[in-house]
Amino acid sequence: MSKGPVVILTALNLEYQAVRQRLASPQVHRHERGTRFEVGTVQGTSCRVALGLASKGNHSAAVIAERAIQEFSPVAVLFVGVAGALWDATRLGDVVMASHVYAYHGGTSEDDGLKARPRVWEAPHGISQLASHLARLNDWADPAPGHEDAPQVRFGAIAAGEVVQNSRISAEAKWIRQHYNDALAIEMEAAGVAQAGHLNGAPVAIIRGISDRADGTKNSTEDRNWQPRAAANAAAFATRLAMELVGEQEETAMPRDDRVRSADRLDRHVSNTAHNSTVGIMAGSVTGSSVHMNAAPKASGPTGLIAELNGFRDQLGRHRAEGSLDEDTYREALSDLDSALRSAGGNTPETSKRTVMTLRRLRGLVAECPALMAALAPIVAAAGDLA
Repeated sequence: MSKGPVVILTALNLEYQAVRQRLASPQVHRHERGTRFEVGTVQGTSCRVALGLASKGNHSAAVIAERAIQEFSPVAVLFVGVAGALWDATRLGDVVMASHVYAYHGGTSEDDGLKARPRVWEAPHGISQLASHLARLNDWADPAPGHEDAPQVRFGAIAAGEVVQNSRISAEAKWIRQHYNDALAIEMEAAGVAQAGHLNGAPVAIIRGISDRADGTKNSTEDRNWQPRAAANAAAFATRLAMELVGEQEETAMPRDDRVRSADRLDRHVSNTAHNSTVGIMAGSVTGSSVHMNAAPKASGPTGLIAELNGFRDQLGRHRAEGSLDEDTYREALSDLDSALRSAGGNTPETSKRTVMTLRRLRGLVAECPALMAALAPIVAAAGDLA
């Protein structure tokens, strides 16, 4: 897993401030193209967060998300803010975390109407599982004033388009509810962030507080009252999720001997599964050993990394010939591989970082091919060690 911070992006200043209030000592970090982030820690913790403002719209969100991923090598990217509810079952102030994101404006216009052709991105399994666990604990929300019900976290689809939806009776509103009737909320940035994460191999979570019902009440007094509360609820859940993600990262980064001792205390055997088969190691303790499953040992130094990258090129060619990799993906993968090879020969901290980021993007391209993902994993780890 990445050693970087958690990136949190928002579209509105109101949402940005809701997150920023939860950070201690935020410091400005300027991207070379002028984009400004603030990096701080969640108050009372060591959890580092890089906070950025993406502005409205999927296109802007995608660009800023990619810059953040390239700049920080984050543990995850969380897009946080407010959204409109598509159905009355979701209460104002509740938090919706996307199980998957619809880019609903994909379609084809036929004589008998507009036919939906969406793109869809699913939330990473590990983050979804962690978020569900936190929702069950139900201790993330700020104390509610008075006797208001505490906000709940709901998991379901989020629809992301290119226009502000503020009607339930317009032709487009009816079309959305007809074709995306499982979507809980609607907004304008999630598809761009999800695409950026997919192409760069970075896990993405979309977290939205419900501030209105997309029914003509935007900019009403009620909406102005609910927006800050919904943004605060989304920020509360997002920062708690960030803390847990960083905690898991630190556990993963525990020195190997410590992990072995910890595992040995819990159990006296270790079993692993790979490629639908089970591999077992049973011993009182295992030290100084290496096991490699369908993957070369970790590359040692830039020369070894370059050799591994050249070997991966051969694997790409074989999978293309077998038909498990389409032509467009193959060409994009070769382009990323060539970039990684060029930077791997630089032997400086900056070129090593560039190599890692390029390989993560390559990992996103071959994500649907398990054999290539398994072969690439030790190469990415080796490049990370050199960085």
